Amino acid sequence: MTTTDTLPPTDNAPAQNPRLRKLKTPTSFNLVALLIATALIVIVCVPLMNVVVDMFWQNGALSFGAIRRTLAIPDLGKLILNTVVVVVASSLMAVIIGTLIAWANERTDARMGILNDVLPYLPFLLPPIAGAVGWTMLLSPKAGLINAWLRDGLELVGIHLDSGPFDINTWYGLIMVYTIYAVPYVYMNVSAAMTTFDSSLEEASRLSGASYLTTLRRVTIPALAPSIGAGFLLCTWFGFGMFSIAAIIGTPAHIDVIAVRIVQLLTFSYPPEEDLALGLSAIVMVFVGISYFVQYRILKTSRFSSMSGKSSTHKITRLGRWRPVVRGVVLLYVTLSTVLPMAGLFLVALNGYWTPKIKWDSLGFEAFHTALFADPKTQQAFTNSLGLGLVGGLIGISAAAIVSIYIAQRRTRSTQILDAAIKLPSSISHMVIAVGILLLLGGPPFHLGGTWLILLLGYLAIYLPQASIASDAAVAVVGRELAEASRVSGGRDWKTFLRIYAPLMLPGLVGGWALLFIRIVGDLTASAILSGTNNVVLGFRILEVFNGGSYATLAALSAVLVLVTGTVLLLVIWTSKRFGVAKSRSTH
Repeated sequence: MTTTDTLPPTDNAPAQNPRLRKLKTPTSFNLVALLIATALIVIVCVPLMNVVVDMFWQNGALSFGAIRRTLAIPDLGKLILNTVVVVVASSLMAVIIGTLIAWANERTDARMGILNDVLPYLPFLLPPIAGAVGWTMLLSPKAGLINAWLRDGLELVGIHLDSGPFDINTWYGLIMVYTIYAVPYVYMNVSAAMTTFDSSLEEASRLSGASYLTTLRRVTIPALAPSIGAGFLLCTWFGFGMFSIAAIIGTPAHIDVIAVRIVQLLTFSYPPEEDLALGLSAIVMVFVGISYFVQYRILKTSRFSSMSGKSSTHKITRLGRWRPVVRGVVLLYVTLSTVLPMAGLFLVALNGYWTPKIKWDSLGFEAFHTALFADPKTQQAFTNSLGLGLVGGLIGISAAAIVSIYIAQRRTRSTQILDAAIKLPSSISHMVIAVGILLLLGGPPFHLGGTWLILLLGYLAIYLPQASIASDAAVAVVGRELAEASRVSGGRDWKTFLRIYAPLMLPGLVGGWALLFIRIVGDLTASAILSGTNNVVLGFRILEVFNGGSYATLAALSAVLVLVTGTVLLLVIWTSKRFGVAKSRSTH
């Protein structure tokens, strides 16, 4: 009797399977994903290329006129110095605060459960323009609520002040508000690094006789340096492109920064001085490049890896009697950074006018009624912003989801380049992108200036990286095995997408949509450049009301913006929990 051995399949065997060969041919899903990815890249890269070309090519010939005129701006040196001081100072402060909060939450027993995971991100709930208005209502030297209450308290001990003691329209006020909105960028990077960093390295250093400070300097900080550098880089990107905070707090203090000057040149000058705006945009790009170089040097000199595999250990520091103190400091920071400006907005809106003498027994909703129903322009702004948030968020997260699935299925060099190109806007000032889109589409032959469509394209270009990151995380939850099983059983790509990917990715995609919605509705950077007088959006309308001095209406608009973003965030948390419960039940 003879036996026949069955050889196991070799590595080349799958290539002989006609079904697997078929997978290598382009499918309709792959073609749609590539078309979407190409469109997303074009939305970003073409306007940026247009900015660079227009700086050196004018009236059909090579020209350095834009550069020369920019360099001839009388206060250019002061403008650059102001911008660099605000951005660098706030970024450094954000690195210190964000790192300390991450340490308290991840490496000590002071954390308060899920509350600590939510608290550091609360400033994202308060759009920058609403936060700037809230702080103005609290710390304006004459009518600021906190200042007035402090003066009343000082009167009791014989100290008389006509104004102050604080003034939000100063260097420290401007840097403080910039810092508040930059802290979450540092926290999310450093906390993730601390989660994966193996504390046994620190233990080994201590056992070898090194002091705590030596261990911190030679082990902990070098290991966390890449994450700290990434957080600093994100802070600088945020700072160079921030317009609303600088316009509302810096302008009354006569602190001019590049972002505000660009908007003035394009929006409040007639005719728009595009060449000067281009030159200033080029300066912003130079400083962003310097930030890139700083991060590169940090990564190059980093000597440790923060990821140590499944066996990583995390030693929790027992704070003892300092535990309630650390918790109190974290809660105090959240109160000062988020709760206080929210409270200021609602108090002024409910009081009906901005005064430190709050009439507690006659608070009402007249300002809300005036803001929402009595002013047709404000109604149009709400309608436009909510519509752009809903549509832009849906288009952005849907397109990003399809492209993320395509990239996750094909980990090749070309797909990595594709992914990097889609995330390119995160490394460019939002102001520069908005300028590029306006110059490309605002005039002939498109004539889209001030239209709904140019705003939608601008928001998609600016906030595309957030959608891409959220969809990447949602795809990672699914895993490749389920998709492979669907294909092996005969399911085509679209069927696999609708029945496998879409339901499992839904909680993450809903969260990504909410992030896009909140950012689009509260945007002022792109809105200040791309919106028109006949197509106003909420962020720009708030700035108009601020310049007009209608403070109760201003507070009401900002408060409603907070309510809208807060409601969306709560609905997303509730939806995610429900889907999480349903998914856990379906797996048992």
